[in-house]
Amino acid sequence: MDKVWDELGCDNKNLDWNQIDKFYRHPVWKLNGLFIEQHDLSMQHRHAISNWICTNRIKFGINKVVDYGGGFGTLAKLIAQKDSGMKIDILEPYLNAYATTSIAAYPGIHFIDSLKKKYDCLVCTDVLEHVLDPLSTFAEMIDCVRLKGHIIVANNFYPVIKCHLPDNFHLRYTFRIFARLMGLRYLGRCHGSHAGIYHKVTGPASNRERLKQAERISMYLFPYLKTIHSVYKQIKKASNS
Repeated sequence: MDKVWDELGCDNKNLDWNQIDKFYRHPVWKLNGLFIEQHDLSMQHRHAISNWICTNRIKFGINKVVDYGGGFGTLAKLIAQKDSGMKIDILEPYLNAYATTSIAAYPGIHFIDSLKKKYDCLVCTDVLEHVLDPLSTFAEMIDCVRLKGHIIVANNFYPVIKCHLPDNFHLRYTFRIFARLMGLRYLGRCHGSHAGIYHKVTGPASNRERLKQAERISMYLFPYLKTIHSVYKQIKKASNS
């Protein structure tokens, strides 16, 4: 992926969204989707999330699910295989022909081009680190979930690959704070995955100006929090040796 990113002249510090759009439409993402379905750890995360949804369907009244940035529909297919009665929509802005073919045998799964209804549960895995304004995108996700519904979100605010945008890395330490400001309650980690589970407990999120102010503070504090975390890890490592 990094090779394609560089070949297209993309730069994660000076963003050219025309080139970045070409990057996300590149065939390398088809290879990535195929890789995920053969990669044990990637599938473990998706099994963990689908298990939580299907296990808690009756308890929390989960009947309609949307997978935001759902790629090939790998997670959606796992959910449908475990509970054929579930209705699952996938919002994928870079949809390809293989993806639509891969869900043909699943009548409960549909690709959509916008969020036009309320869902009982939204899933988002490794999306927000790629987008220009992650808090606005997250607010859009929250808005499409009914009150008392659930959101399962996995983030990777680290420089693992070049298409992870450095301006979003500050959320590595403060994402849960923003989730609370936006009307969510953190329930804990989804067992077997790096995803967090959130419960939508209030109505409309905090006003945008308040969030922008908190975002500026988060960005300012990020270098200090990163240093503190690094020192903490070294102390912990030394104490365990």
